[in-house]
Amino acid sequence: MVLNEEILHLYPRDGQDVGSLLRHSDTAMYQAKDRGRNNFQIFSPIMDRKLKERVAIEASLRTALESAQLDVHYQPVIEIETRRVTALEALVRWKHPVKGFVPPARFISIAEETGLIAGIGDFVLRRVFSDMVTWRNTGLTLVPVSINVSPGQLGRSNLRAAITDLTDSNQIDPSLLQIELTEGAMFEPVGPRNGGESYESIVNELRALGVRIAIDDFGTGYSSLSYLKRWHVDYLKIDRSFIRDLVTDSNDHAIVGAIIAMAKHLRISVVAEGVEGWPQLEMLRKMGCRFAQGYLFAEPAPASKCREFLNGRRLGLTDVETDILRVNVG
Repeated sequence: MVLNEEILHLYPRDGQDVGSLLRHSDTAMYQAKDRGRNNFQIFSPIMDRKLKERVAIEASLRTALESAQLDVHYQPVIEIETRRVTALEALVRWKHPVKGFVPPARFISIAEETGLIAGIGDFVLRRVFSDMVTWRNTGLTLVPVSINVSPGQLGRSNLRAAITDLTDSNQIDPSLLQIELTEGAMFEPVGPRNGGESYESIVNELRALGVRIAIDDFGTGYSSLSYLKRWHVDYLKIDRSFIRDLVTDSNDHAIVGAIIAMAKHLRISVVAEGVEGWPQLEMLRKMGCRFAQGYLFAEPAPASKCREFLNGRRLGLTDVETDILRVNVG
């Protein structure tokens, strides 16, 4: 076998006893599985460190779910022409008692791989309804709130029932809830669940309740666009990677323009994500994009600080207004 001579050279570098060699071979095996079929991986110290970090994050995340370390912050979506808040996106936050805030990029993928994403999704869903009730009771005007749903959570048989229970028990109109899915979620296999029901049928069930459906990070997933017709989505959220260089990159400009034009013909609303500067916002306005989201308007904030988002006033953009005045005067 060709690999035999190579394997001999790995000893004793990758372990001087049987136990170490077996553990390290398992590490390499799991790495190979993560990268798909028809490949092999050779153990390395970096691989070992990543595995230990993954195991540590998984253990800490299980504790976080049990000890109230998770929270939900909200970032507004604004209508570009009026600057009024039309929706909020719920974003999970993890405050570790020792390490402080852990970036979602470090734990969301691990949560999805280990199945913990279902518990996190349930927590976010219930917290959103609790916060909406609190806002309503203090006289604030509710707007739709979007939550990100993973394929694993979407495929659970009780998601529709959970949403129905929460809307009914809290007297919240289902249209005030929006589900955000990635493009990839639409093509993943459902797996062995309640009779093999497809994701499409699950989404149709949610839409029948009145829940809105959005495709998150649009443009970074699969090239097939047929699902836009089949799934009857309400919103497309253009990925921030296309917005970042919108003003200076002709390719990004062409892609964003094509998405906006296509969505207009399909009667789908478009939200531009990651808007951080006035030139981007003005370009989006000229291109006919109706909604935007990003740090230009507001950073994600805890529920207790969302009054500014829900008081019905135009969201303040002092820097933008100054830039507009400077341009007009010039």
